[in-house]
Amino acid sequence: MNYLLFNISGLDKPGITASLSSLIDKHHLKIHDIGQSVTHGLLSLSILTQLSPTSDEDSILKDFLFETKNLGIEFDYTFVEAQNVSRNFAQEFIISCVNPTGLSSTFLKDITSFCAKKNLNLQNIDNRSSENLLTTLDLCFVCLDPLDLKDLKTSILEISKLHSVDLSIVENNVFRFNKRLIIFDMDSTLIQTEVIEELAMLAGSGDEVKAITSAAMEGKLDFTESLIKRVKTLKGLEKSELTNLLDKIPLTEGVEDFIKIVKSLGFKVGVISGGFTFFTDHFKKKLSLDYAFANKLQFDQDDKLTGNLEGQIVDASQKAMLLELISQQESISLEQVVAIGDGANDLEMLATAGMGIAFHAKEIVRKNANHQMSHGPMTSILSFLGIPESYSKSLK
Repeated sequence: MNYLLFNISGLDKPGITASLSSLIDKHHLKIHDIGQSVTHGLLSLSILTQLSPTSDEDSILKDFLFETKNLGIEFDYTFVEAQNVSRNFAQEFIISCVNPTGLSSTFLKDITSFCAKKNLNLQNIDNRSSENLLTTLDLCFVCLDPLDLKDLKTSILEISKLHSVDLSIVENNVFRFNKRLIIFDMDSTLIQTEVIEELAMLAGSGDEVKAITSAAMEGKLDFTESLIKRVKTLKGLEKSELTNLLDKIPLTEGVEDFIKIVKSLGFKVGVISGGFTFFTDHFKKKLSLDYAFANKLQFDQDDKLTGNLEGQIVDASQKAMLLELISQQESISLEQVVAIGDGANDLEMLATAGMGIAFHAKEIVRKNANHQMSHGPMTSILSFLGIPESYSKSLK
């Protein structure tokens, strides 16, 4: 029994860890493991030390008892056998949980019970809320057995729906909080509407186009074919009508704050859309985006739509390719890219990015994307990126 585990608890204050580590140094103990957390001002500190053949156990314990009494904290200790001190370096995952109106005890019961049934060992719970209301929680767990992420994500999705809590599962690695590029889809993601449906209303083909758009976004129709068919119904619209529409398009809740915050931290931000450059260029300027790609509508000499497109159509594969090109241009690893979209034509882009988020998305996207935000505003995604609420509020 040449290992000694110290357990310290009590009211937190500066100097506790410094005092105890000084004692460890005084007795020449080797620190094998250490962990500390503070919950509502109460400290919990554990230190596993290795004794040397010359260690005076009575003297060590006497010094610790005396020091902790002076500090006004509780002290306990346990001798540990060598075979029981190996650390677990199994794969770690983080379940990030977000609900701006508060996480309930029922939700916590369900999510932790779920982890237990899946034989996931909960290592750490990190409350990342900035105020008294519990809104953001990170659950760190390890999995000793091979983990089926797809099956895990399906189960997590059901808990998310039941409690209206947005959940994200990410591997706890170097890339977790090291994102540098955000790419948005435009329609029903960056903005609240489908632009082509708004144009169709002006052209008198609203019902027809809305039905085609819905089927395409759910993956029931080929995107390119459906886009060409919809654009043809817009023939004759004047450029002035498109211009008048620009300022009537509502941005998604929280998107302006979200972009302001990530750009203040040095992120690059862009939009890759199956919509139209006439509108993405407008939002690029309005929101100070770094990149904007979309389809180009063709106008005739009288500034009326011809019903055709110019150049390469931005479909699902093109979206993924453009995302890769931007990351290469910026010398950013794909693991450091976040893509946010809602439709079936976003799936390849979401899969290419290190973090692909289905935002208030169609069912097919929610089932296939690795992360989802189905309940909160755009700013809720900040928690998935490790950006605390306190920083967000400091910029407002």
